[in-house]
Amino acid sequence: MRTILSFALGLAMMAVAGMAEAAEPLVSVDWVKANLGKPGVVFLDVGGRLGGKSKATYLRGHIPGAVYTNYLKDGWRAKDKMGTPAMLAPVDKLEKLIGGLGIGNDDHVVLIPVGGKALDMGTAARIYWTFKVLGHDNVSILNGGMKAYTKDVDKKTKKPVNPLEKGPVKTAAKSFKANVHGDMLVTKADVKAALDAGGVLVDHRPHNQYIGINKHGKAKRYGTIPSAVNLPENWLTKNGGGTFRDGAELKKLYALAKVPTSGKQISFCNSGHWASLGWFVSSELMGNKDAKMYDGSMIEWSADKSMPMQSAFQH
Repeated sequence: MRTILSFALGLAMMAVAGMAEAAEPLVSVDWVKANLGKPGVVFLDVGGRLGGKSKATYLRGHIPGAVYTNYLKDGWRAKDKMGTPAMLAPVDKLEKLIGGLGIGNDDHVVLIPVGGKALDMGTAARIYWTFKVLGHDNVSILNGGMKAYTKDVDKKTKKPVNPLEKGPVKTAAKSFKANVHGDMLVTKADVKAALDAGGVLVDHRPHNQYIGINKHGKAKRYGTIPSAVNLPENWLTKNGGGTFRDGAELKKLYALAKVPTSGKQISFCNSGHWASLGWFVSSELMGNKDAKMYDGSMIEWSADKSMPMQSAFQH
């Protein structure tokens, strides 16, 4: 009897621990304020050119306790052995980067983007995806980013009413060990197999790139992967800003773009930035855990002339 009770108690403790580690994909400004200074919560301010926020801006005022990382310069992405840029960085380097930011395996990471437009929400979504690939599920994004956090201002001083902190935040390095979810990684061969099998491929680039009028500077050919449907990344946030649309609106948009909300699908763009936003919405907000992202995207795909492409506009 004692053995059975001990076993049941162990299961209950595991369940509680699992609940403690579960994180909502999005958190609100109120949630952030309620968790300021809470042990085990790390606010990670994600700046850089794509986010539109420099470290100087961070130093002038950030969420209290938030540590800063530069999305483009700190090593979140790297050129792979085949020369494709902006791919998932080597795991050992990511472990060192994350641990150096004072993040351990038991921490809840809350990503703080600029929040001005969909592009910089993509910065947060890409880093979110990276954490998930590394097996760290306890990660969230502040919906609306810093723009939402600083929106309310004092009528007299015109300064934000929510607390801000100036200067750098120094944190002690921690040990961070990855447990890679290899099933989240999609290769060029996987995309070709999905194409041949009639699978769902979702292009999150602007429509002009999708139909082949324009292309990314590092893409070798115009157009898209045959049979891919187009769901531009800036559809996914309200007016292309930093706040995600609600579930009802997203369902309408997915229906309009002919993107199913369940079943296997692969999101892509040029370099896995816009596509990470599409994956985040499909997988984390819409709940389609069969959705995946193709990291190499069109830069890798278009460089291989054996891979088919289609273009509505002929150059």
